[in-house]
Amino acid sequence: MKQRAKWFLLLHVILGIYAGSSVCSKLAARQPFLSAAFVLLYGGMLLALVVYALGWQQVIKHLPLTTAYANKAVTVVWGIVLGALLFGESVTPRQLLGAAVIIAGIVLFVRADQKEEGGQ
Repeated sequence: MKQRAKWFLLLHVILGIYAGSSVCSKLAARQPFLSAAFVLLYGGMLLALVVYALGWQQVIKHLPLTTAYANKAVTVVWGIVLGALLFGESVTPRQLLGAAVIIAGIVLFVRADQKEEGGQ
């Protein structure tokens, strides 16, 4: 169980990195094309995607694929949080409701998946 929690935590870290790649992308889009800032930010986005891809491969070796994919929806929640914190974007009640539904769905899915594994 401890190992599963470790991989579950790593899954959420790499999903946060994946969402962070969008931050680099948005910041790069604000820079003049091929300027030093553009190249650094775009490179940061590519690096984040490589780290995500390598981490994802390790996670799906240790967690059920259904669990890993169900948790990918949390990147939407990360997007809302990062948009609000870094870009001052407003968070609407619909977005909060959507985030709550996503989190509730992930929790319910993971619990059902754990019960199913325990019952076999």
